[in-house]
Amino acid sequence: MRTPNSNPRKWGFSLRKSNLPKTDWLLLSSIGGLLTIGIIMVYSASAIWAEYKFGDGFFFAKRQLLFAGVGLGAMLIISRVHYENWRKYAKILLLICFILLIAVLIPGIGMVRGGARSWIGVGAFSIQPSEFTKLGLIIYLAVYLSAKQKYITSLKEGFLPSLLLVFTAFGMIMLQPDLGTGVVLVLTCMVMILVSGARITHFVGLGILGLAAFAALILSAPYRIQRITAFLDPWQDPLGEGFQIIQSLYAIGPGGLMGLGLGNSLQKFFYLPEPQTDFIFAILAEELGFIGGAGVMLLFLLFLWRGIQVALRAPDGFSSLLALGITGMIAIQCMINISVVIGLIPVTGITLPFLSYGGSSLTLTLSSVGILLNVSRYSRL
Repeated sequence: MRTPNSNPRKWGFSLRKSNLPKTDWLLLSSIGGLLTIGIIMVYSASAIWAEYKFGDGFFFAKRQLLFAGVGLGAMLIISRVHYENWRKYAKILLLICFILLIAVLIPGIGMVRGGARSWIGVGAFSIQPSEFTKLGLIIYLAVYLSAKQKYITSLKEGFLPSLLLVFTAFGMIMLQPDLGTGVVLVLTCMVMILVSGARITHFVGLGILGLAAFAALILSAPYRIQRITAFLDPWQDPLGEGFQIIQSLYAIGPGGLMGLGLGNSLQKFFYLPEPQTDFIFAILAEELGFIGGAGVMLLFLLFLWRGIQVALRAPDGFSSLLALGITGMIAIQCMINISVVIGLIPVTGITLPFLSYGGSSLTLTLSSVGILLNVSRYSRL
């Protein structure tokens, strides 16, 4: 692997184009395409509900544009901060994330939405600490694994300390509870640990324990059991736990090859609950059909391919794991969301990156991409 560029001007922050290596335009194009489609679909999916609830059909679209603007600004700035700077502040960032995860559980500070105490905010402004914890943990784990790579094959010195860190964060997120975000965090970190050189036998043992723990988590909360039974046969409770997936499939089915046309969805007329968030892909498939859905998935595949290329050709172990973690986080979240929407797995409450409405999720995703873009500048692409 190459060593990072020794020019000190590239280790800090600079907006001067001449000071920076080339931009990965394929990666940037995939992000721009997904973000543009997302803003259009947020308006199309939410206009009826927004008009009914707020008297303004553009309510969610305007807020999404604001979130996108903030996120793009953060992405632009972060893409010009040399990735090595994140190594220096990894511990501080993770500590802040853990403090926020504790704060969100305190009544009067944490806000309850959808049955989970996952938000901190005042008035209309709020953040979701678990979203930022995903990035904070990826950065810290990239630092830890790159420094301890020769010990990762050791159960006590490498593998178990990594797991302790990951499952501490997972446990704090589950106190909210937010199983979907916790699953994305764990799967992303497991990919990073595996790629860093951990033994497969350790993962086999972890998998057995994980299945047992996952079963215990499901059995410990009645609503999770209801989601599993609704997934297996949603028609057992068509007006309860099975309602969302049934309405989602009702949206996807009529879309056919070409779709009903942009803006012509029927399911957004108060059938599919809040279609601009977790189930926005169902409305996209209904209006734009198989071709529109396939186009979005191709853009995600382009993003995944470029992200993996950045990780494989990164100049050092830290930047390689950092790029892999960010790419994996977004790809895993995408796979989970689309799998839920088409009925392959139970409902998890995971948003679709770049497309779903949401300030914390979109801002965090674009900020993460800023780091990925900076690593790409120094990769041998």
